[in-house]
Amino acid sequence: MRLIAFAHRLPARLLRPALPALLLTMAATTAGAASHGLAVFGNLKYGPGFTHFDYVNPDAPKGGELRLRDLGSFDSVNFFILRGDKPLDIGGTYESLLTRAADEPASYYALLADSVTLSADRRRLAFTIDPRARFQTGQPVRAGDVAFSYRMLTQKGHPAWRSALGGVEDVSVENDRKITFTLAAGSPRNLPVQIATMPVLPEFWFKNRDFGKTTLEPIPGSGPYRIAAVDPGRSITYRRDPDYWGRDLPVNRGRWNFDTIRIDTYRDRTVALEAFFAGAYDLREEFTSRFWATAYDSKPAVRDGRIRRIVLPDKSPSGVQAFFLNTRRAALADRRVRKAIGLAFDFEWVNRNLFYGLYERTDSMFENSPLAHRGKPSREELALLAPFRDKLPPELFDGPYIPPRTDGSGRNRKNLRAAARLLDQAGWKMQDGRRRNGTGDVLAVEFLMFEPSFERIIAPFVKNLRRIGIDARMRIVDPAQYEQRRKNFDFDIITQRFILPEIPGRELRNYWGSAAADIPGSLNVAGVKNPAVDALIGAVERADTMEALATAVSALDRVLMFAHYTVPQWFKGSHFIAFWDKFSRPAIKPDYTRGIVDTWWVDPAKAERLRIRNEGGEAGARQETK
Repeated sequence: MRLIAFAHRLPARLLRPALPALLLTMAATTAGAASHGLAVFGNLKYGPGFTHFDYVNPDAPKGGELRLRDLGSFDSVNFFILRGDKPLDIGGTYESLLTRAADEPASYYALLADSVTLSADRRRLAFTIDPRARFQTGQPVRAGDVAFSYRMLTQKGHPAWRSALGGVEDVSVENDRKITFTLAAGSPRNLPVQIATMPVLPEFWFKNRDFGKTTLEPIPGSGPYRIAAVDPGRSITYRRDPDYWGRDLPVNRGRWNFDTIRIDTYRDRTVALEAFFAGAYDLREEFTSRFWATAYDSKPAVRDGRIRRIVLPDKSPSGVQAFFLNTRRAALADRRVRKAIGLAFDFEWVNRNLFYGLYERTDSMFENSPLAHRGKPSREELALLAPFRDKLPPELFDGPYIPPRTDGSGRNRKNLRAAARLLDQAGWKMQDGRRRNGTGDVLAVEFLMFEPSFERIIAPFVKNLRRIGIDARMRIVDPAQYEQRRKNFDFDIITQRFILPEIPGRELRNYWGSAAADIPGSLNVAGVKNPAVDALIGAVERADTMEALATAVSALDRVLMFAHYTVPQWFKGSHFIAFWDKFSRPAIKPDYTRGIVDTWWVDPAKAERLRIRNEGGEAGARQETK
């Protein structure tokens, strides 16, 4: 089910970072030697002579069009700043020095840079730019463009970039092709990868333009696609550059096969679904379980095979999808109130009656990952938690976080009684059917959303909250207002999803660090300010082995879940994909991405067969009408 979230509006590099990594190991045989990539916890899978990734078809044909859909609206194509609402970034327009391999947890290979060097003390990080690298305007990519991009992203870019790139002492442009970053002592271990994966933008283009302003004028990139057409709030079209400088690089062979990628914007997901069946676009990932279970089988194009449905396995962490409670609100700053609200959510009833049993309940911020906490805290976890033991709930030390459960009947009396006791303890007494505190204030919460599809899920939740005296309600606003209120933390409860990297690192500070809680636009939407959380994020950043990393993440996970900053929702470790049958795909799917946009291709024979069948279907429909 597609959640109501801000996440899909951020640049892809901020979502599925390309911002992970805790221990960077040069693939070269000696520290400080130039290499074709950086790996995390071990060696690179692909050696310096590799020709292509294993999950591509290196001989995939180029051509054709991929049409997709987005929900919401947009008024800017400056993907790198906080201001403005953005369309989907397909990830093939703005390149970085290194790029990630999607079949490894966190390994990065030469793209704009043809080599990278990390000193033995991890203080000096140097890149040599590929002499062939060009922006789409024809100008060469220079080391000065890298330095400019770093300055702009940290000074005027989205707050997430400033957080991710902190810890650089100096940037030195040695010549047009070589740049060196000097890292501060004790800087996060993932900083080299964060630098390696930041977008490189053209300094010359911004000579008479303000980097920090919204714009509908496409910013030139260096990637295989350029923004060819922008219809504000309606569609964006990306077109493959036939003169793309990097088309023969090992990291690009067999990728970026569509000539055109067009993304149409819809404000209503039901309208978007019907547009798909009408052939307005080609492919969709289905996020609404009700649609997947009931909306497809009756359609002629599905029954006769013109539309195919597949389930793609996903080994990447599902992250957390949840109702996030804004602890900046006085009432929600009380853990007991937050826990009581969570007790009123009947997931089992929702899953049985609305989701057709297709989901599992989320019980970790690192769901579908081996880093998720399980069982009782280990001895090593206890050592990390010990300084904060008197500030942490006792039940944290007794076992894992288990969300409230029901029998799915809709009679949630046991949990509601427990919730009522918590509210009484927190000083919110029942008076005339409402919860009031000592000064007579009513306990009220509002669920903020920008589309009506979540009403069917939130409505029973609201009903249960009202049963225990909380004045709960829903409010639907337009997407632009929703984004503005979310950025300024002007809400009580919103739905959000965070997709965390396989190897988490500094980005955790943007999600839960105290320093991000008061920065407008940060992803710390719950307003978490918790010394234990800050300390444990530091332990994650300092981890120098996989075992130390797993211990720190598990301890952090426990603190976050038992603090009840969220009411966890649901997850599934797969992707539901529906598409008109004109595509082919590689035999191997990458473990950690869908791989659709960058590895699938239009199969000419299938496309022609589909065209003939569609024309025959239309002719038959016209004849039947007559």
